[in-house]
Amino acid sequence: MSSEALGRHILVEYYDCNEDILKDVDKIEQSMIKAAKKSNATIIESVFHQFNPWGVSGAVIISESHLTIHTWPEYSYAAVDFFTCGDIDCDAGIDLLKKLLESKNYEVKKLLRGQFKSKISD
Repeated sequence: MSSEALGRHILVEYYDCNEDILKDVDKIEQSMIKAAKKSNATIIESVFHQFNPWGVSGAVIISESHLTIHTWPEYSYAAVDFFTCGDIDCDAGIDLLKKLLESKNYEVKKLLRGQFKSKISD
């Protein structure tokens, strides 16, 4: 990671996913944990919630920051964030999630967070 930023925030839009997977809180949690492991992240804990009638939101807290997801099964869509201030392989996790969600296409947007022009001292 660049020394010019405190962290990387990667936004992933998964389209044309398997609706049944997106409705299943257990499958979503396991998929996110697998993506964290594939990224070589250090998992601290996870919390996921099933909405009624459908949709799942959840987070995997990692030593390097977090991975989050929200699903819209009715649109075959999932929004995923990888936020890291450590050196993990987010691309590996992103690719694995594409496979696990059975997404036919996806978009990735990468942002640097905490970019400082200069340090201010007293």
